[in-house]
Amino acid sequence: MLTIRQMRYFDALAATLHFGRAADIVHVSQPALSAQIMEMERHLGVMLIERTRANTILTAKGQEILAHVREVLAGIDRLEHAARNNGGTLEGLVRIGIIPTVAPYMVPRMVPYLRARHPLIEIELKEAVTDRLLSDLNDGRLDAVVAALPVEADNLTCRSLLIDRFFMAVADNDSDVLMSPLVEADVDADRLLLLEEGHCLRDQALAVCKTASRRSMVNFGATSMATLLQMVSHDMGMTLVPEMALETEVNRNKIRIIPFTEPQPYREIGLIWRRSSARHADMDALADGLAASVRGNSDMA
Repeated sequence: MLTIRQMRYFDALAATLHFGRAADIVHVSQPALSAQIMEMERHLGVMLIERTRANTILTAKGQEILAHVREVLAGIDRLEHAARNNGGTLEGLVRIGIIPTVAPYMVPRMVPYLRARHPLIEIELKEAVTDRLLSDLNDGRLDAVVAALPVEADNLTCRSLLIDRFFMAVADNDSDVLMSPLVEADVDADRLLLLEEGHCLRDQALAVCKTASRRSMVNFGATSMATLLQMVSHDMGMTLVPEMALETEVNRNKIRIIPFTEPQPYREIGLIWRRSSARHADMDALADGLAASVRGNSDMA
C-alpha cells in the first residue's frame, strides 16, 4: 500500500536530489528514507529515482508521479488545516515564503507583530527566490508568498503591502563625484554590482539603470544584499539598495546613500496566495499585519 509517509519522503528527495539532505528534512535516517523509496517503487512497479555515484536523478516516470504526489500532499495539508481550524483568524500553521531581499528586513518586525495580535498562530518561514517560492505556493507547500509585484498568474491573488523606493549605495570614501539626487542615466554601469541570476532585484537594478552603458558591467553575482553592501563598503563598486534595508545596512557598513531624482525608482512588495485557497480571510489579516509591521506601527496591544 502506498503511504503518506512514502509520498512525503519522495517529495523531499525530489526537492533536494540528495538522500542525506532529504532524510534531514523529514527527520529520519538516510537508510530509512531509502528503504521507503524502494518500497514505493516496488508497490508502483516503476523506477522513480536513477541512482548513480555522482548524483540522484528523477526518472521521466518519477517526474510524472511527482506531480500527482504533490497534488495529493497539498490536499492532505488542506484537510489537516481544516480539521485544526476552529474558525479563528490566523490560528494554526501559516507557511510564508519571502524573497531574500525582503526577509532580513521584514521578518524581525513581522514575527513579533503577528504573534502579539494572533497568539495562536504558528509561523513557518522559507526564504528563496521568487520562482521557487511561487512553485511551492502552487504545489501547496506554502500558504502565501511575499515578493515583488507584479506577479502575472490567473490562479493567484495579490495584495500590495508597500512601496519600497530604491537608492544608490557607494563607499563612504568613494572618490567618484555623484550628484545628489542622482539621475538614472548617470549611473556608471561599469561599477554596478548585482545579485546573482534569479533574484528579482537584479532585474529591477538593470531596469533602473537601463539607459546606462553596460560595456563592462561587473561580472559578479552575489547571493545576498548583505554581501553586495560589504563589497560596496570596500569600494569595489556601487549597488542599488531598497529603502527597507537602509536602517540595518547603513549602520553595519561604511556606505553613502544617494537618492534618485523624482520620480524615484521603486519596487512594489505584495502578498501572494492561491485564488483557490479557503483561507482568504487569513490572508487578508496577514496582509494587514505585514503592512502595519513594516510601517513601524508601535501599537502592540
